[in-house]
Amino acid sequence: MRRLMIGASLLLATLAAHAQQVLETGSLKPMPKVWIDKDTGHRIKRLEGRQGQISNWYFHNNPFFAPLKDEGDRMLFSESDGKARQVYTLNLKDDSIVQLTEGEENKRLLPMTSQNTREAIYMAGQSLYAVNVDTKKSRKLYTFPDNVRPNVATINADASMVAGSFADPQQGEILRQYPKKADFFPRIFDAHLKNSLFTVDLRTGEYKVIHEENTWLGHVQFSPTDPDVLMFCHEGPWDKVDRIWNINVKNGKVTLMHKRSMPMEIAGHEFFQPDGKVIWFDLQKPRAQTFYLAGADVASGAPVAAYQMTADDWSIHFAISPDKTMFAGDGGDPTQVARAKDGMWIYAFRPVNERFQSERLVNMKAHDYRGLEPNVHFTPDGKWIVFGGTFEGRHATYAVEIAPAAKP
Repeated sequence: MRRLMIGASLLLATLAAHAQQVLETGSLKPMPKVWIDKDTGHRIKRLEGRQGQISNWYFHNNPFFAPLKDEGDRMLFSESDGKARQVYTLNLKDDSIVQLTEGEENKRLLPMTSQNTREAIYMAGQSLYAVNVDTKKSRKLYTFPDNVRPNVATINADASMVAGSFADPQQGEILRQYPKKADFFPRIFDAHLKNSLFTVDLRTGEYKVIHEENTWLGHVQFSPTDPDVLMFCHEGPWDKVDRIWNINVKNGKVTLMHKRSMPMEIAGHEFFQPDGKVIWFDLQKPRAQTFYLAGADVASGAPVAAYQMTADDWSIHFAISPDKTMFAGDGGDPTQVARAKDGMWIYAFRPVNERFQSERLVNMKAHDYRGLEPNVHFTPDGKWIVFGGTFEGRHATYAVEIAPAAKP
């Protein structure tokens, strides 16, 4: 028995040592399940489903649920169970996986969650469903007519309404003919085709177009706390648009959240603070020269703060921690707008006066930024940042621990 115990202890020690390898991120293909980035001293782990790699969500969408007790934060993902695509949660504390849906019909997990009702939202055919992550009970929310393409983007704070956008079919034809962003982006903007915002009242089933413009609309996001506030953007070259807008879904009032004040000023990649009181966005005055993450008060539209950063610290996307004390960024390669010489990192940012103090968490030099934008998210406990990467030769999702694991 003693020999067995000693053998087991040695095995556990070996496994622990293997899990704590200090490695250059991307130097092995594949990397271990867990390693410490030799350049930063931070622990990184790969997040996987039963079938392997899972997709990371877009930066302003929330794929997480905080624990009811101490069972660990959970992250939504979708993969096949061998018969059909289903919805799952991955426990970030112990890597356990729970399947939330069943059946032979494919489920399309939508990039939205209802935090108050603790539900994931998915489509099956033309029907919209919500499944509770604790009870695994699904309920039908709405069935779209067969002639409607359900482009649902967001659900409101009390789970009473969903919203999305659609465009003149010519817009889709431009995308089909010119699939590269550099080709379709200016063409869609210059076309000034009709775009529409719609809502579906899940209590009454009313489908309603609430706003239309002859310009490209996108980035539709409900406030996480106010069920009546819907944010959207005027898409296109950022130096040519006042991008960030809110609309009250009850009365239709539209409000500009940031007005450009100089030539070549740009603002975009907007997202709500967790309490819904502030909208944060990338601000450059002018483009590619001076870099800020700026905030606007949702109620008044007044500026809240503008934290300046270097070109190397600039990131494609930003995120804010659940306690609102720090931010994260996913960096960028030299081809991005900042033309950073050393910007390929996952960052933690701490506001100090009116500037960001940056900490590098992951060396992303082996990552393909053009093929996959990392899209950072804080976990609900505020201890990890989740991001996407290609440094193992495939698209995968990872979490990096904000607290350092070792000295680099």
